[in-house]
Amino acid sequence: MLGVIVEYIRYRVPEPGAAAFEDAYRRAVVPLSAAPQCVDYELTRCADEPGCYALRIRWTSANDHTAGFRRSAAFGAFFAEIEPYVGNIEEMRHYEPLGIDGCGSSVPTLYEWAGGAAALEKLFTTFYERMRLDPELAPVFAEMSPEHAKHVATWLGEVFGGPARYSEQRGGHAHMLGKHVGKAITETQRRRWVDLLLDTADEIGLPDDPEFRSAFVAYLELGSRMARLLSQPDARPDFDEPMPRWGWGEVRPWQPAS
Repeated sequence: MLGVIVEYIRYRVPEPGAAAFEDAYRRAVVPLSAAPQCVDYELTRCADEPGCYALRIRWTSANDHTAGFRRSAAFGAFFAEIEPYVGNIEEMRHYEPLGIDGCGSSVPTLYEWAGGAAALEKLFTTFYERMRLDPELAPVFAEMSPEHAKHVATWLGEVFGGPARYSEQRGGHAHMLGKHVGKAITETQRRRWVDLLLDTADEIGLPDDPEFRSAFVAYLELGSRMARLLSQPDARPDFDEPMPRWGWGEVRPWQPAS
């Protein structure tokens, strides 16, 4: 999300006031979560020093926090709950994300869950064989190279947490954007592409558990809708956008650079 800023507030609240402090924040997050400037939040308690707490709030921007939220009615309701604990604050600062983040290996990636490179290559090889016979989609891919299915499988593999081969060998996100420029994809074609790919996933036996399929379908919807938007004659793609990454968790809305 563009412009996001992260606020950290550290509290020291020794017993016997800890339970009351936590209850105050359970009430305070009601107006906080209703504020349009708030992306998300989390209050944690130190396991080593139980009297220490850390509150993390992601704001849409530093200005939205200081000039937006703090001047709103939501702030008044929020502050009314936590005002007794202002004196317990040890640190309150804003931090800028650097893009150095990711997930550990305790949960399999979508790439691993799908079956890796072999499964994705089978998916797209079968899909493009079927697509050649589809009257709606065949004209869109009339000049498709024999390696196209493999390249798309490599792309999705990287997006789903696999090896960064598409970035290393094909030029990454900018290259994929370039493949869609000027194609003028229609909504009917986009929808048919998604439906046919889902049918193919069933045909080849891609995992059908609801957790995987919800993440899989969500990316197909997002990716295909962005492809349609960016393929229009008046589109202005941002070729500097990073390679997308997709996982199991909650997603945020994509918003173009202003």
